[in-house]
Amino acid sequence: MQPKTILRVARPTNNLKRVAKMYVEGLGFEVLADFWDHAGFSGIILGHPHQTYHLEFTSQRGHVVGKAPTKDHLLVFYIPEAEAWEATCAAMLKAEFAPVPSYNPYWDGAGQTFEDCDGYRVVLQNRDWTL
Repeated sequence: MQPKTILRVARPTNNLKRVAKMYVEGLGFEVLADFWDHAGFSGIILGHPHQTYHLEFTSQRGHVVGKAPTKDHLLVFYIPEAEAWEATCAAMLKAEFAPVPSYNPYWDGAGQTFEDCDGYRVVLQNRDWTL
């Protein structure tokens, strides 16, 4: 049996605890692991226990990261069921994500774009993913 592949997307932040809290509250992630001052780095790994992807947010002592480099750095989640999509959009607002118009207008056709405290964006699409 081939081992299950896990995708982890990692990015630095100046707001480690705040950004992790936003993703936990907005997208229903759980804290899977964390580490503190490991060779000057601290981090929080988030995910859903039954999904094959994680988000890792890190900070480095004494290093300033800044905001997202562009408005087109996106995480996109396809949520085809209308009630689930609406509930997730409401949770994003409650978690203090800012609703913003998408940089690429394609995403506004069936979705909503949100920006976190670091300027990175999450798109919630109310459709199935298809080629």
